[in-house]
Amino acid sequence: MKAAFISRYGGPEVLEIGEQPRPDFGPHDLLVQVKAAGVNPVDYKVRNGAAKVMITRPFPLILGYDVSGVVVEAGASVTRFKTGDEIFACLDRSRFGTFAEFTAVRETDTAHKPSNLSHAEAASIPLAGLTSWQALRDTAALNPGEKVLIHAGSGGVGSFAIQLARHIGASIAATAGARNLDMVKQLGADVAIDYATQRFEDIVRDYDVVFDTLGNGVRNRSFGTLRRDGRLVSIAGIPTANLMREWGLPFWVEWFAALANFNSMRIARAKGVRFEYVSVQSNGVQLAAIANLLRSGAITPVIDKVFPLDQAREAIAHCEAGHATGKVVIEP
Repeated sequence: MKAAFISRYGGPEVLEIGEQPRPDFGPHDLLVQVKAAGVNPVDYKVRNGAAKVMITRPFPLILGYDVSGVVVEAGASVTRFKTGDEIFACLDRSRFGTFAEFTAVRETDTAHKPSNLSHAEAASIPLAGLTSWQALRDTAALNPGEKVLIHAGSGGVGSFAIQLARHIGASIAATAGARNLDMVKQLGADVAIDYATQRFEDIVRDYDVVFDTLGNGVRNRSFGTLRRDGRLVSIAGIPTANLMREWGLPFWVEWFAALANFNSMRIARAKGVRFEYVSVQSNGVQLAAIANLLRSGAITPVIDKVFPLDQAREAIAHCEAGHATGKVVIEP
């Protein structure tokens, strides 16, 4: 099968397009013909080696986590899907590989594709949707009537998170570039902040939740926008030492994570707020709930550009440049 893969870590030039074996699949798996695959920041982090401490698979590595496609064959123990079903899924971090003509997906990571979405639209959803769901609903426990600040509101995660927060019934402020301010308002933001010309901390005060998708200095500045006992949930930068410990990574990795997050932890304690890091988990049950929101029109996919598989290098580079509005998608 044709696939986009790497045989070493590096820049865009290390990504190859060529033949790879069809993936093996077990009794609890689905063999899926890929119709579309979403591109995410984790894809270039895998490619450049930034995520290699969490990857144990040998080269060559086929990239890609998001998929929408058709079940070609179901494992012997699969009960909820059959050959011919249209599905979408976010693969587990240990078994990525959707930038290909076929991929293998766990039944428990999979949901039926909403029939009102194209495969490209469906492929844009899983990782961004689950990230937003697990950050805002599970970790932040965002409630109706609460106020939430969402950074990078026009990005793949941000554009979904705004719509989810609107569905929950929260009041939303979002940062974006000047060209996307109207877009984030249309998605549901009550306050749209131009990050290039406005300081969000001068506008946002006493909020309940911050969803940090950027990290670095933005995260630490964001603590000042929260009320006491507020919650800041981050998906950017280095995961916390607690997560590294849960993943069973070496002690030195846990130590490095503690050092990298020291300032954020210190500021959170001083401000009397809660700081947590979220690393998305594949979850077919949650994805099915998201599918219901997509079917109802409560959430609409936002796609920046669709690339053919032969241009996977360009697709990932476009995502890496950080200027995409919504999601980038690859079609085999």
